[in-house]
Amino acid sequence: MSQVATPELQQWIVEQARAGCKPEAVLAAMTQAGWQEDVAIAAMEAAMGEHVAGLQRTPAALTVTATRATTQREGAAQQPSSQAKPMPEPRLAGHPRQVDAGDRVVDVLVNLRSPRVVVFGNLLSAEECDELIAAATPHLKRSLTVETQTGGEALNDARTSDGMFFRRGENAIVSRIEARIARLLDWPLENGEGLQVLHYRPGAEYKPHYDYFNPDEPGTPSILKRGGQRVGTLVMYLNEPERGGGTTFPDVGLEVAPQRGNAVFFAYDKPHPSTKTLHGGAPVIAGDKWVATKWLREQEFK
Repeated sequence: MSQVATPELQQWIVEQARAGCKPEAVLAAMTQAGWQEDVAIAAMEAAMGEHVAGLQRTPAALTVTATRATTQREGAAQQPSSQAKPMPEPRLAGHPRQVDAGDRVVDVLVNLRSPRVVVFGNLLSAEECDELIAAATPHLKRSLTVETQTGGEALNDARTSDGMFFRRGENAIVSRIEARIARLLDWPLENGEGLQVLHYRPGAEYKPHYDYFNPDEPGTPSILKRGGQRVGTLVMYLNEPERGGGTTFPDVGLEVAPQRGNAVFFAYDKPHPSTKTLHGGAPVIAGDKWVATKWLREQEFK
């Protein structure tokens, strides 16, 4: 039988946090009481989401540190539990329908806690979408993937798109969109990689994968020198293919349809499958698909 977190349980979680209980202790108490671990973590995230909204990120924020306790048991590296890891996070306290991104009001269409996924509407104007496509088109080449075996880049049969990167702040439209993203996700502009534009023709896809860099691969340390781990991804849809081309999250059965001007954001607080951020670009069945992707790092990307 599936378990459902009740309002009473969520209130209890908040009370434990106010009393100074560590997230690991709260999680252990819940699992000992018979709660499934994934349900317990989701309940902790939901309960603390509004409680810590609007506050500075502190060690009391269970949203991040609760899942880090799970990571420790799974053998993944972690920071001390007394330090909550800062993460990109849109300001959604009070469940707003829209958020202020500085120069544009953006719609909130989907707000999922586990995995951390938010679908935004109206992030880009139609004119901005067209301008990005036009600026990128002359520079497109077969897309490469980061090669964690070597720390370089390589062709990958799982990724059959063409793409290019803009340098951060390369031109006026890129600068404008990067500033908007930084405001929307409450994350330093300098912690973002350069904006990538991708073009998928019919039949092209990007098979399910993770965006973080596998810490067990030999090339990862050299990749991390440029800004640490990736902690978030924003995929912006620049057009609408006739059929197919959605962004899929297989672990949770979610598919986000590509709609011009909309975007999907997802975050991952550790480089581990428990974040449920396995995702892919479904094959384009008819028409072309254009997207712009922004990856966010822990530190300044150089």
